[in-house]
Amino acid sequence: MSKATDVRVRGATLYFLPVQTRVPLKFGPETLTSVTCARACLTVEDRQGRRATGWGETPLSVQWVWPGPLAYTLREDRLKDFCGQLARAWAGLPGLGHPIELGYDFQEAVLPGIWREANTDAPSGEAMPWLAALVCCSVFDQALHDAYGNLLGLPTYASYRAEFMTRDLADFLEPAAGSDVTFRSLYPDHFLVSTPNPRLRAWHLVGGLDRLSETDPGEPGPEDGHPSLLPDWIRTDGLKCLKVKLRGNDSAWDYDRLVRVGEIAIAHAVEWLSADFNCTVTDPAYVNAILDRLRDEHPRHYGMLLYVEQPFPYELDLHRIDVHSVSARKPLFLDESAHDWRVIRLGRELGWSGVALKTCKTQTGAILSACWARAHGMTLMVQDLTNPMLAQIPHLLLGAHTGTIMGVETNSMQFYPDASCPEAAIHPGIYRRRDGRVDLSTLGATGFGYRVAEIGRDLPPPVISAVV
Repeated sequence: MSKATDVRVRGATLYFLPVQTRVPLKFGPETLTSVTCARACLTVEDRQGRRATGWGETPLSVQWVWPGPLAYTLREDRLKDFCGQLARAWAGLPGLGHPIELGYDFQEAVLPGIWREANTDAPSGEAMPWLAALVCCSVFDQALHDAYGNLLGLPTYASYRAEFMTRDLADFLEPAAGSDVTFRSLYPDHFLVSTPNPRLRAWHLVGGLDRLSETDPGEPGPEDGHPSLLPDWIRTDGLKCLKVKLRGNDSAWDYDRLVRVGEIAIAHAVEWLSADFNCTVTDPAYVNAILDRLRDEHPRHYGMLLYVEQPFPYELDLHRIDVHSVSARKPLFLDESAHDWRVIRLGRELGWSGVALKTCKTQTGAILSACWARAHGMTLMVQDLTNPMLAQIPHLLLGAHTGTIMGVETNSMQFYPDASCPEAAIHPGIYRRRDGRVDLSTLGATGFGYRVAEIGRDLPPPVISAVV
């Protein structure tokens, strides 16, 4: 049954914005020193012919979405080309509906074909991962959700209910085998926070290359007015939550890193830690040994460890590792593997207890994944892709509305703080952590609340502008 609020896509415009890091960020064996942010603007039209526009953005973090031996420039060029293909596909998308309905249909019926074709014609011969395809798609999907809220004159999250949707969650999700969960007659609002707190606890990323003290090897950070050493960050931003990047293939280094960060945390009244093993572990015994040693030798550090993030390889269906022994010790969160609710269902069978959501895997996918996980008793977190500029806003909103285990990770202010200066002039609490929190109270009343017209950012010429 159709709704008067159903929309169709009438145009898509794509931009690329280059960003340089102030300090390097390590992803597994690679290091990020610059990134291209893809930004999209979508135009939608309802059944009465009314139109509105919306925006989406994400960094194309090549090292994260497509790890491998292929040259960085070749991988990045293919991601950019793929974004261009998607812009044309979104602009010509048939059908009307709610953004979750249109976004789901695009990911199920359109995106796989474009992805397969891109890999068939790939000059390098190396297949682009599905995660990379989702990240490229996410900017258009986010823009669709923003445009819909703008057209209705409502916050986007207020549209995730029966009044605006023609399909319930049972049309998108299947319960785990043997469970008593049902999605029939339920909509996303059933699983989301009805009145979110605009002030969220902020997690700071302790990168693998970060110097913890003046005596650590490496170059001092730039003298640009921002902290460099961990104690200075904690004091300046009032931090209470630290995420520790580990190597995952050097147990002595990983253990020492957790101990050292834990000591600094205790000395500066930090309350929580998490451990990110960088997807390089292949045996749960590696993680278990570190956790058990930390428990025995530094019980306070162990007690502060809130959860463990994705120690194991990305593709869960190819690496079906039973992880019950890890999650018996600490909550264990899927991140890179959690492409959609189907993978989360497999993860739950293997012993994962939580899910780290990211808007860069599409807003539609994040909302549906959150609903499936919450329905099956899994804990949620929202993790960062070092989101600057507009990308920061849907990211924080997802954390506010999904009911996470503790706030939200947010680290763009560490690695490229000046990239977001125009946006920070309008939303200072979103791009600066104060008292260990970010503050969303300056957001506008419709869509994602970007207030784009007030942000003094000069965009480069569009790469593609396709209008129907």
